[in-house]
Amino acid sequence: MTLFAEILQARILIVDDQRANVQLLEQLLSEAGYSQLSATMKPDEVCALHRTNAYDLILLDLQMPVMDGFQVMECLKTNAADSYLPVIVLTAQPGHKVRALQAGAKDFISKPFDLVEVKTRIHNMLEVRLLYKKLANYNAELEATVAERTAELRESEARYRSLTELASDWYWEQDENGVFTKVSGPVLEMLGMQVEPLAVPDSAAAQGGWVQAEHEKLRSTIAERQPFLDYVFHRVGADGKQQTFQVSGEPMFDRASRFIGYRGIGVELTSKL
Repeated sequence: MTLFAEILQARILIVDDQRANVQLLEQLLSEAGYSQLSATMKPDEVCALHRTNAYDLILLDLQMPVMDGFQVMECLKTNAADSYLPVIVLTAQPGHKVRALQAGAKDFISKPFDLVEVKTRIHNMLEVRLLYKKLANYNAELEATVAERTAELRESEARYRSLTELASDWYWEQDENGVFTKVSGPVLEMLGMQVEPLAVPDSAAAQGGWVQAEHEKLRSTIAERQPFLDYVFHRVGADGKQQTFQVSGEPMFDRASRFIGYRGIGVELTSKL
């Protein structure tokens, strides 16, 4: 549906205590193609009608008994469902125009009516109103999509963490310098690697009981920024017992393709062999 067709299907409420004015506007708008017209000569009914029908435009006379147009606009502002006030005021008093705009009206039409002015101001107002609603709907859909995607991402992350915990003894991440930045699981207690990188220097490997040849191979793989899968290496503890570990890892890169470290999982095989 084109925007012009949507404008002609806009819901319009005419509010005037003079029947002749109501009939004139109804005839003019009907001939212009507007198909959803309503009218009332009771200003105290406007707020309830708007809450029920959510009009796209209210043509509101200012000079009315019981409740004038300014009071009607104050009542309309209490509509929490829509902060936009879709009102064009109808007035024969030039001094009321600025006051009406300050009160929240979006435009005004002078009395006696100039038919070309009436049609032009109404069309322009409805075009802005419908575009405003489209933008609001788009923003609401965008927020809903973001919330949905965020929930899916959190669920995926939780699933990944659960699978990682089931499939391994620890999950780890290192920065580009080989320093551990994230570790989950008992790796620190198992390996004593609080400050050591995964591919430790030869001297540290010797002091820590690591098999130097195995660490040399792992260090070479990391230096080439290559992934490694189920890599097995060994360590002799202070009590003389040998520990066997299996680790898998992959390099991480940022959006600029700059290397930022490694991440992976590991498991102790000692008790499983």
